[in-house]
Amino acid sequence: MHILMVEDNESVCEMIEMFFLKEEWEATFAHNGKEGLSLFQENESSYDLVVLDLMLPEMDGITICREIRKQSKTVPIIMLTAKDSESDEVIGLEVGADDYVTKPFSPLTLVARIKSLLRRANVNASDSASAEYEIETEHLKMDRTTREVLLYNQSLDNLTPKEFDLLYTLANSPRRVFSREQLLQLVWDYEYFGDERTVDAHIKKLRQKLSENGPQVIQTVWGVGYKFDDTGSID
Repeated sequence: MHILMVEDNESVCEMIEMFFLKEEWEATFAHNGKEGLSLFQENESSYDLVVLDLMLPEMDGITICREIRKQSKTVPIIMLTAKDSESDEVIGLEVGADDYVTKPFSPLTLVARIKSLLRRANVNASDSASAEYEIETEHLKMDRTTREVLLYNQSLDNLTPKEFDLLYTLANSPRRVFSREQLLQLVWDYEYFGDERTVDAHIKKLRQKLSENGPQVIQTVWGVGYKFDDTGSID
């Protein structure tokens, strides 16, 4: 696996590189925003995952994340954010990051988050469908192997990996209400210790994309969580 890590603290990069090498992961490091974005734009196909600091010289992480998502909807992105920067974390998730790690962090925590993202991606890639679409509801069709989504007979090809997994989880059990804690465990594959902002930020962005195809299919069940229902228009 080849990771692109954009982090201006060279000491942090040197420490993280040792842990990556232990996992037999190749890594390319950039120490300012413009350099990191250029590396990705020039070598998109060579990177399996991006680790992106929020505060960077020359170009901030939010801008880089947004630009990466214009070029690739599928590469997993983990953002590194400062402690207690709730608004930055939510913005990062809204512009396309799949996960975030709060500084200061243990290298083992970062490695665990990377493995979690890759584990989900590998399960999805190796799961062969028994039919053309694994999910077929009244207005939605989804295939986890090809990552194809049809909503209201229109292709939906701009979902990030986590947005796809979130929609898949909800649509796989139509009208079942999932709590935020359940979605954290099912979609992110590990505990967030009550940090429900991750789910809410992804739901908000996912709804924006789904609404471009027709009536909204993700419904809020106040005080409980979210459910998928495409049997009629949802306000």
